[in-house]
Amino acid sequence: MIAAHDPRILRAMRGFSFGRILRESFSGHTGWTRQWRSPEPQRAYDVVIVGGGGHGLATAYHLAAEQGVRRVAVLEKGWIGGGNSGRNTTIVRSNYLFEESEALYEHSLKLWEGLSRTLNYNVMYSPRGVMALGHTESDVQIIRRHVHANRLAGIDADFLTPAQAKALCPILDVSQAPRYPVLGASWQGRGGVARHDAVVWGYARAADALGVDVIENCEVTGVRRDAAGAVSAVETTRGAISTRMLALVAAGHSSVLAGMAGLRLPIESFPLQALVSEPVKPIMPCVVMSNTIDAYMSQSDKGELVIGAAADVYPSYAQRGSFHVTGATLDSLCELFPCLRRLRMMRCWAGIVDITPDRSPILGPTDVPGLWLNCGWGTGGFKAIPGSGQLFAASLAQGAPHPVLAPFGLDRFRTGRLIDEATAAAVSH
Repeated sequence: MIAAHDPRILRAMRGFSFGRILRESFSGHTGWTRQWRSPEPQRAYDVVIVGGGGHGLATAYHLAAEQGVRRVAVLEKGWIGGGNSGRNTTIVRSNYLFEESEALYEHSLKLWEGLSRTLNYNVMYSPRGVMALGHTESDVQIIRRHVHANRLAGIDADFLTPAQAKALCPILDVSQAPRYPVLGASWQGRGGVARHDAVVWGYARAADALGVDVIENCEVTGVRRDAAGAVSAVETTRGAISTRMLALVAAGHSSVLAGMAGLRLPIESFPLQALVSEPVKPIMPCVVMSNTIDAYMSQSDKGELVIGAAADVYPSYAQRGSFHVTGATLDSLCELFPCLRRLRMMRCWAGIVDITPDRSPILGPTDVPGLWLNCGWGTGGFKAIPGSGQLFAASLAQGAPHPVLAPFGLDRFRTGRLIDEATAAAVSH
């Protein structure tokens, strides 16, 4: 096992400093080196990870840094950060309802708190607090249940009165006049946001420094199985690559990839809508979300208001915005935040979310020997990246699911031991 401060890692991952940035400015920034290599695929690897997003890169990094598995390839059909990792709305929190989810997301949140130091790369984690609003008596009862469950698990959580919610977010209208009066809210002060691009860049850089091959523009087109039915290789647009352990970590396209191995997953893929406003001065000190109106909002360091909306009602792999969805979201947000009514939106888009029947992820081996899954995160994937990567890597190295991940196995859909986190997802699916 290699510690994050090991000199070998630090030498390979040159740090950033004000002095170095100043020196580079005088030379036209020509002295910077590539953050990671562009290697040609080798003929064989011990582990092949399909998907160069946050989860795939985090898994590769922890395999190399903590499990001693260095012959690892991460295959990305496009470029690093060009998939869901670059299209999400960057919320980080751990206030889920059930014990299984609490253990996974809280483990991840603790890693978020020190991730910049671990990777020697600023991921811009900002624990500004996450507030979830309740607009009906039923909402309030659900929120109180979540708060009590979180406290029992040792997770920070508080119930807020409308006045307390207003104090934490002054632009919020908590009067009884709108269609969505604020009757109460939950609050997790350690929650917040991180920079999605920086997260995948940091993991790619760190994994590459440990010998992992991060291979971009390498689309998987098929999965080979031997006479016994086990995984033997993957076919790609850059040639066949042999492996005895294949991990599918490709978010909304995981079911397509699993189908190449003859496996049908209990997953539907939907476009999840998001949009950003023109930049304005700081007005949004925390993250605010509402399950009732299927929306959440935060403010970026550049001043843009980053808004998450609902998923489309039909399965699709389109990554374009749906104006009827974003229009309804903005209409509702303008009631909660009247001062935003004249704010202009700059762009909208969609990410592809993979939804399971119980809105919880699938993590673990399959009936196909050598084939592992990390998928089904729905709207909760970004916040789980550090914890998922570390525990999934440990599972791959040991050949058995880590105890925290064991409840999220594919077999729960046969046994009926589901983990229904629909209300904790904060947007409807």
